[in-house]
Amino acid sequence: MKHNQRVQDEMGRLAALRRYAILDTPAAEPFDKLTQLVRDVLGVPIAAVSLVDAERQWFKSIVGLPVCETSREVSFCSHAIRRNEPMLVPDATEDPRFAMNPLVTGDPGIRSYLGIPLTTPDGYNLGALCAIDTQPRRFDATQIAVMQSFANLVLNELELRQIAMSDGLTGAMTRRGLVEAAEREIARSRRYGSAASVIVLDVDHFKLVNDVYGHPTGDAVLRMIAQRCMGALREGDLFGRLGGEEFAVLLPQTDAKGALDLAERLREVVAAAPVDANGVSLRVTASFGVCSLTGDIETADVWLAVADALLYEAKAGGRNCCRSSVPSQ
Repeated sequence: MKHNQRVQDEMGRLAALRRYAILDTPAAEPFDKLTQLVRDVLGVPIAAVSLVDAERQWFKSIVGLPVCETSREVSFCSHAIRRNEPMLVPDATEDPRFAMNPLVTGDPGIRSYLGIPLTTPDGYNLGALCAIDTQPRRFDATQIAVMQSFANLVLNELELRQIAMSDGLTGAMTRRGLVEAAEREIARSRRYGSAASVIVLDVDHFKLVNDVYGHPTGDAVLRMIAQRCMGALREGDLFGRLGGEEFAVLLPQTDAKGALDLAERLREVVAAAPVDANGVSLRVTASFGVCSLTGDIETADVWLAVADALLYEAKAGGRNCCRSSVPSQ
């Protein structure tokens, strides 16, 4: 898909944003240094790293305003992400898109804006690095070039953060990355009442694979299973390695039935064909525990522990099967 097509692909853009697992994370010094640089170098009172979610813009870093998010409806950056080039607004009061915007007519009294889209390597605009002034002004070519360089640094930080959250063997998220994402999903569910579920899976008889064929073959099996599972997931689902031969899937906006249906599909994908690993063809299966989020689950560790207990029920029930917190009808 070409970049100009990706600008129109909102579902794909939101899925890309989810993959970076950055929303609602704590303040981080590299991003705060960059917004401070934007403010100092361009001489503006407000600078921000803005990420545009489905219904809101959330600031990974902002200087000059005591807010962490706004509605997407009033966001200048929601316009910037629809472009392939910088967005300049010399005087918001004379721009029909923004003249009646409450951020213009009221506090903080925005008059001028420069936004550089934060474009991922695969062409999705996650948000924008923005410089905002309360006076009308025209940003010159040198200032725009400086902002583009700063925006590239923001993307570099996002990429480095994602690498740190990726398991080196399988390419799945690390346990730390998945737990952080699950904590954010719990907070989102509390805020909006949205459904969410987790699936925990464990490769059956994996110790035997390592003992008989060796750890390089075991590693190859884990890589293949991760590839099969990630290939079967939907946009927005997150796949992580909890440790050893145990993996988990975080499913936003998914109820118990939807999660169990997906777990069954993953079980079939894993078992469907032998895994060819280091010249050995192995029939591999996995067992699954499925837990939808309920009000009494307060932390990601508890959520995963409940799913893990269900996984071991599946192991005790004969392996290569799924157990859910809500029995199938």
